[in-house]
Amino acid sequence: MTTPVAPQQWSSRFAFLMAAVGSAVGLGNVWRFPYLAGENGGGAFILIYAVTTLAIALPILIAEILLGRMGRHSPINAMRALVAENRAARLWMLIGWGGTLGAFIVLSYYSVIGGWALKYVELAITGAFAGETDAAAAEHFSAFVSTPGSVFVWQALFLIITVGIVAAGVTSGIERAVVLLMPLLFVLLAGMAVYATTTDGFGEAMRFMFAFDLSRVKPDTILAAIGQGFFSVSVALGAMMTYGAYLGRDVSIGRSAVFIAVADTTVAILAGIAIFPLVFTYGLEPSSGPGLTFITLPIAFGTIGSGIVIGSVFFFLLSVAAVTSAISLLEPVVAWVEEGIHLPRPALAVIVGLVAGIAGIGTVFSFSAWADFHPMAVFGVMEEMTVFDVLDFTTSNIIMPTVGLLMSLFVGWVLSGPVVEEALGAKGKAWFPLWRFCLRFLAPLGVVSIFVANVLM
Repeated sequence: MTTPVAPQQWSSRFAFLMAAVGSAVGLGNVWRFPYLAGENGGGAFILIYAVTTLAIALPILIAEILLGRMGRHSPINAMRALVAENRAARLWMLIGWGGTLGAFIVLSYYSVIGGWALKYVELAITGAFAGETDAAAAEHFSAFVSTPGSVFVWQALFLIITVGIVAAGVTSGIERAVVLLMPLLFVLLAGMAVYATTTDGFGEAMRFMFAFDLSRVKPDTILAAIGQGFFSVSVALGAMMTYGAYLGRDVSIGRSAVFIAVADTTVAILAGIAIFPLVFTYGLEPSSGPGLTFITLPIAFGTIGSGIVIGSVFFFLLSVAAVTSAISLLEPVVAWVEEGIHLPRPALAVIVGLVAGIAGIGTVFSFSAWADFHPMAVFGVMEEMTVFDVLDFTTSNIIMPTVGLLMSLFVGWVLSGPVVEEALGAKGKAWFPLWRFCLRFLAPLGVVSIFVANVLM
């Protein structure tokens, strides 16, 4: 018999919202969304993103939080209880197992990248970016990630912070952290965005991000918008289900989910407003991913007079975004272990964190000694991928879409309409039939399109 997690609850709706937004807001908001918008029609992409998020990502987000609140356990045991209660096939338990496994895998490599962010806080504070050139910035980043010992140290520090927060529990640890860190992240990001308006490249950056250009919208643009919305709101990794298990019955899941999606998008747009004016001001090449964050931006920070301050603030808020996401990845695993093993939560959090750190060894070495090691080449698939690439591909393109699809089908088709309506507190609400239609039809089609585009094409 498992011990339910229900006795742990958020002290307020605000605490839940900050935790959920912290889970959704991550590195992708900073280094992927703004570039995707600029390269895919600016305002046209943002409009498509908003529509597809409302029709696909938001319905699944509501469903995941609902499953957590109905199950009142960790994802694995919540699905076990719901499957038994609704006399459904045990196959649906893949939702809990897949989400928890995906969270653990992502944590194993996310902690490595989070360690990079912490390292760059130190570099920014010490003025290491002064006079950086393109070649020097690339060389410095390459030298750091190809030195396993240094990367291990920073990954360990990142995990110590994450484990320390989760070990303290829901109200004393996660809640206290996110209630402080998330408003701070918004303030710092807004401050950077205000500063960006004073730069020479502000106008060009705004045209890059927001100019409504339908000529750049292609079928791939729509798929990119669907994928960004789906991955950005942090569904299908067990985090929102676990956080939903701690949510009181009096909190509206629908309104909360809308707030989470809007806040997540706001951070992504603010990040673009804060970052790209610097890129255009100093004639740098706009890019996406780690290259933008750890190579392009340090060049700009090393050029401007207030670079030490601006750079330090930027990498600190990047670290905050990484930590708040990481705690939401660690919590589902710790909650599940806590239900089955009668040990103090701090000990369990340390054990899970340690195992995640060990699992991250493959990612650490993917940028150094194992850079030429392609583990799937022997099977004739993913032949150019490193260990890190395989882990990222598996979670992003197989586990998450599969869990998201199963989730939409379970809530949309297996659970009865009246049961779901009652659980959501949506009796007589006009939005419920529309949400259920999107969950039953549009969301599955959207998730399948992501899978087909990323895996089969």
